[in-house]
Amino acid sequence: MAGWKYSRLGNTEILGGLTTSRTIQLGRVTPQVPGNRTVYCNDREANALAKFKGNSISTTKYNLLTFLPKGLYEQFRRLANCYFLMISMLSFTPVSPVSPYTNVAPLSIVLIVSLIKEAFEDWKRLQNDKSINNSAIDMLQGQNWESVPWKKLQVGDIVRVKQDEFFPADLLFLASTNPDGVCYIETANLDGETNLKIRKALEKTWDFLTPDIASEFDGEVQCEQPNNSLYTFSGNLIIQKQTLPLSPNQILLRGCSLKNTEYIVASVIFTGPETKVMMNSMNVPSKRSTLEKKLDKVIIALFCLLFCMCLIGAIGSAVFVDDDYFYLNLKTKRQGELDQFNPNNRLKVAALGMFTLITLYSPIIPISLYVTVETIKFIQSSNFINNDLHMYHSATNTPALARTSNLNEELGQIEYIFSDKTGTLTRNLMEFFKCSIGGEMYGAGVTEIEMGGARRNGIILEEGEKSSNTIFDKGFNFDDARLMRGAWRNEPNSDACKEFFRCLAICHTVLPEGEETPERIRYQAASPDEAALVSAAKNFGFFFYRRTPTKIFVRESHVEKMGQIEDVSYEILNVLEFNSTRKRQSVICRYPDGRLVLYCKGADTVIYERLADGGDDLKKRTRDHMEQYGAAGLRTLCLAYRDLNQEMYDSWNEKFIQAKSSLKDREKKLDEVGELIEKNLILMGCSAIEDKLQEGVPTCIETLSRAGIKIWVLTGDKMETAINIAYACNLINNDMRQFVISSETDEIRETESKGDQVEIARCIRDTVKNELHKFHDEAKQYLQAATGPKLSLLIDGKCLMYALDPSLRSMLLNLSMNCSAVVCCRVSPLQKAQVTRLVRKGAQRITLSIGDGANDVGMIQAAHVGVGISGMEGMQAVMASDFAIAQFRFLTDLLLVHGRWSYLRVCKVVSYFFYKNLTFTLTQFYYTFQTGFSGQRFYDDWFQTLYNVIFTSLPVIFVGLLDKDVSAFLSKKYPELYKEGIKNTFFRFRVLGIVAFFSVYQSVIVYRFVISSSTESVTSSGKMFGQWDVSTMAFTCVVITVNLRLLMTCNRITKWHQLSVGGSLLALFLFIFVYSFFFTYKGIFYTIFLLMSTFYFYLTLFLVPIAALLGEFLYQGVQRWFFPYDYQIVQEIHRHEPDNAGSALLEVGTKLTPEEARSFAFAQLPGQSSRHTGFAFDSPNYESFFASQHGVSAPHKAWDVIRRASMKHRKAPKHR
Repeated sequence: MAGWKYSRLGNTEILGGLTTSRTIQLGRVTPQVPGNRTVYCNDREANALAKFKGNSISTTKYNLLTFLPKGLYEQFRRLANCYFLMISMLSFTPVSPVSPYTNVAPLSIVLIVSLIKEAFEDWKRLQNDKSINNSAIDMLQGQNWESVPWKKLQVGDIVRVKQDEFFPADLLFLASTNPDGVCYIETANLDGETNLKIRKALEKTWDFLTPDIASEFDGEVQCEQPNNSLYTFSGNLIIQKQTLPLSPNQILLRGCSLKNTEYIVASVIFTGPETKVMMNSMNVPSKRSTLEKKLDKVIIALFCLLFCMCLIGAIGSAVFVDDDYFYLNLKTKRQGELDQFNPNNRLKVAALGMFTLITLYSPIIPISLYVTVETIKFIQSSNFINNDLHMYHSATNTPALARTSNLNEELGQIEYIFSDKTGTLTRNLMEFFKCSIGGEMYGAGVTEIEMGGARRNGIILEEGEKSSNTIFDKGFNFDDARLMRGAWRNEPNSDACKEFFRCLAICHTVLPEGEETPERIRYQAASPDEAALVSAAKNFGFFFYRRTPTKIFVRESHVEKMGQIEDVSYEILNVLEFNSTRKRQSVICRYPDGRLVLYCKGADTVIYERLADGGDDLKKRTRDHMEQYGAAGLRTLCLAYRDLNQEMYDSWNEKFIQAKSSLKDREKKLDEVGELIEKNLILMGCSAIEDKLQEGVPTCIETLSRAGIKIWVLTGDKMETAINIAYACNLINNDMRQFVISSETDEIRETESKGDQVEIARCIRDTVKNELHKFHDEAKQYLQAATGPKLSLLIDGKCLMYALDPSLRSMLLNLSMNCSAVVCCRVSPLQKAQVTRLVRKGAQRITLSIGDGANDVGMIQAAHVGVGISGMEGMQAVMASDFAIAQFRFLTDLLLVHGRWSYLRVCKVVSYFFYKNLTFTLTQFYYTFQTGFSGQRFYDDWFQTLYNVIFTSLPVIFVGLLDKDVSAFLSKKYPELYKEGIKNTFFRFRVLGIVAFFSVYQSVIVYRFVISSSTESVTSSGKMFGQWDVSTMAFTCVVITVNLRLLMTCNRITKWHQLSVGGSLLALFLFIFVYSFFFTYKGIFYTIFLLMSTFYFYLTLFLVPIAALLGEFLYQGVQRWFFPYDYQIVQEIHRHEPDNAGSALLEVGTKLTPEEARSFAFAQLPGQSSRHTGFAFDSPNYESFFASQHGVSAPHKAWDVIRRASMKHRKAPKHR
């Protein structure tokens, strides 16, 4: 192929212990080894034989061939659709009394609407895919860069990516315009983090920057097979007979963008569906609401009722046929008809009658129910929840997002909330607050958690005023004159202070941005903690201002002499990165004077295990200080160091390089090598960082508690910290009886000191068992008392592990269910999910989990409803959630307003469908008794067809969208109203029984009044009314009755209700006029004109609906007067207050500033609601990506992950 190198020939080479796969036999590359992949860079023909996948991606569910069969399969997975398919098939048989289109037409309409919806959503995915696949990228062809679409890239191609462009595939980083072969990338599409990350090319490839030199690159990459691990990569680059290890630092993942770099050159390693981000495509588990599951039971109940009605009719038909009715010619069989009514074969009569009546009574199952409910819930989520200004966070430009519409009503029935702490209850905006250096505590001030702890003891604390030495800086809230402005030099432990501050300035992976001045520099950190620690070093006089791949530059002030400033460069030799297993981070650096030092920071448990012997007094004092900090709700890190000699380091570094070059278990081997040098550490002290509570959390928790919702906090913090935070956010108080199950008892500590793991397990298990028994009995006594206190349970992770044992699980559940609040501390992500699942499945209660980090994903997916906080820990929680909000306090609006309204509306819609179809079918059932159970239809086929589709469909949709018992303000003012949803007050079988009773009553009134009175009446010509005259009159009365009954059940009637009901009735009369005038071959010809010529018709239309609805009207009056629901009491209290909402869809009183309004408008930029994108995630930079294609400036923001880009503009948000 022109512009590409020819396939390589040669013998097998053994380099660095790896066998290359360059052997060519008869012009073919040897087969790929299953365990790894070999990529020939810049050689398409060699790679073509391996048949790698192309770079085009497709996120659509269907194509032209599969759309119809696959779409129909999805629709017929529903029981109701299968039922109507069976009825439609029966309609084509001779036993059917109705025309086939009577049942086929409604089913077809439902299927067509559903398929159009599926096709539209898939079309949007297709447009999204096309935009991505056709994005331009510079690819090397010959010795020139040529712009080609992403979809034309293949494995091994050499590409050039410019600043702010996205990486089109997973790339091997070769060269950069930056010095030392580095580039900066933003990974917000992967994890939501906007902090820049550094990547460094291998020194051997730095020169392949220009097209003429890059065309000579002929490296061979041997690496792992495609996988979904975003943060690992194992491979080797074989170039010029050298084997060089590759790590994640040389890999640029698809979906990330290039920053602060003019351009880079890279080689394609993984393409399209094999890229890591595509393989991480998260399919949120399919969840069905509890109400929808109960709806299945209602449908089954209707099936049973249908069967009973058909059985009665079949038996009646068999009994009715008799030789006495000779004039009916029952024994005569016409050509093409079944011998259905032969008195000599009554069993056959009953069997055929059964099938006849099934088709006749089929409308009892509401075929349009599912489509209507889906439509209502979709509009509720997309127009109401997503556009609610009360849940819009202007500071981060983050609206609420309903990622699914299946669970709207579930939000109105939540009884248990499981919440993470950091980033969910707290802000995850870390500030350096206090520290301990050399056994001395530094830092003044009172945290919010300390104030909560004081309230716990009945003491009121107030935050003191800051001293004049206080420096206000992002991430720094430290106040102690002993350390500020160089005063630390006068401390007795000044050497320890200097070492401590240098550790803060050197041991990190932070990237500086902007001007190299303390005032203007910005730090891009992997976590807020790291940024806070580096900011603290800067304010203590150790200003980190520049970083290269091998050096860190620190401007040190007041080190030797007050006022003296010195720029010092530290050579970074190795970085042992932090992970959840290691729980620590280490940096090995060389001072300018040649000193070799290992700096280490991490959790106290792992650092103390690696400290050198001696210094027991310092260790004890530092541990005491950390316990005090923990009690104050501060996050602590231990800092330690170790001096190294060159010989020791060289020996260790060889092992480190070998581990780094390993293709198998590289991470494990690196951890093992790290253990060899991270020992005999010298403790310097600890840092204490404050993570403040989010705004409105205490008020929100108090409001939700009043609503009957029980809140459990599941956190990895220490017990004391968790307790104080629970106090600070009003979760627990001194009036509660607190049950504490902790592994930090003297007995357990003594057992742990012996080191016998079996004995430790037995001791903790026995302790947990005894405590559970004790507290369970005590809780019984409190609950039996008339005025017992509220209960709360606090348990740590070690004890929880044993409490979740099958033998103790039920006791833990019983105790927990009787507690108003539960706090689980030191728990793992798995335990979070286990606790959630315990309550969901063990107690059969409706649960909600809320979190903001990847460690909360299991918990979020285990609950009935998962809510993700779009915060500082990336977007993994949001991607796995059903709803996304920016702040914990927004739960109040999400649950008490939208959740409650959705529950009430869906309940009303479902019960109304049940009522109107039962009423219609019962009138046909009564008519069967007057026709000898023959299956003669009472209504015309078209009446039966359009009853659900046209004449009663639109009003119920507006009720499902607009009905509102009380305003949003009153819903939050009286949170106790929410308890009606928890108790499922409005969708019990008792409620449906009352609906069924009035359905029977009203159908009897309509049928008997019309039938009885019509026998006494005559037309204007003196003739009696015929069958179609009576049935038309009865049908008109039924439609008027069910529509008026819907208005009777509404809490508020808007113009939309009036227009929809009026429009439905108008459509009925227009249809009857047209239908009865043109269809001369029907018995209904000219019927309406005949009826309208009589006074009786008008009198019937007026009196029959009144008589039918009078009983329910009286019932509603008695119920409201003597047995009112809670919301009806609130309505009466505020009945004279004006409803400012008017007919608006949303009731929002919030007034936005111009900046907030602009920000909210920006958040509503082009978006689309399909689950997947070309980057496999709901990606924040998609917005920027597509906007840039059309000349629109859209800044990259991690929280914009919840707004996906497409070409379709959304309507402006409405106000509620």
